[in-house]
Amino acid sequence: MKRILIAGHPDQTVNYENAFKDLGTSPVTSLHVPDISCYDGLVLPGGGDIDPRLFGQLDKGSRVIDPALDRLQLSILQEFVLYKKPVLGICKGMQLINIFFGGDIHQNLSTFRRHGSVFTVNIAHHQGVDTPGRGIRYIQRCTDDHVVEGLTHSFLPIVGVQWHPERLCRKKSDTVDGSLLLDAFIFYCR
Repeated sequence: MKRILIAGHPDQTVNYENAFKDLGTSPVTSLHVPDISCYDGLVLPGGGDIDPRLFGQLDKGSRVIDPALDRLQLSILQEFVLYKKPVLGICKGMQLINIFFGGDIHQNLSTFRRHGSVFTVNIAHHQGVDTPGRGIRYIQRCTDDHVVEGLTHSFLPIVGVQWHPERLCRKKSDTVDGSLLLDAFIFYCR
């Protein structure tokens, strides 16, 4: 059974844990990771905003910043990148990936209140990636305002989405089935 590390606080990652359990994996939520060899992949979950100092900006509309959490998540990401293990960033997690590779983010999207008026994924963010980091390719954009909704690394097993696939698993509606993305990530966690 694949062991997936969710780098977050257990009280804030229940949706992620449930989605991965339903897909037959063994998710573990922790910010204390003494040995990444115990894990097949990393999920960087959604959450508050990222400390603007991490991408060389002053605070221009960021909310609910937890600098200690940001730095812990980035240090865990660094270990998974070093060992070329699969990483999935969701919402804030996608933004952390871009920052890790030297990119930055828009701290307060001017279109976030009307962002995605017609969509097939769930959108709930007021920040978004801006300049891509080294090796980062943007692969999905919102049709309304062209905000980046998905990215990948050019040669590492890293993908990020701004939307929340863990909230869309096996839903019967006009939205995408988020379990397809999570299943693909699990497949790459060999």
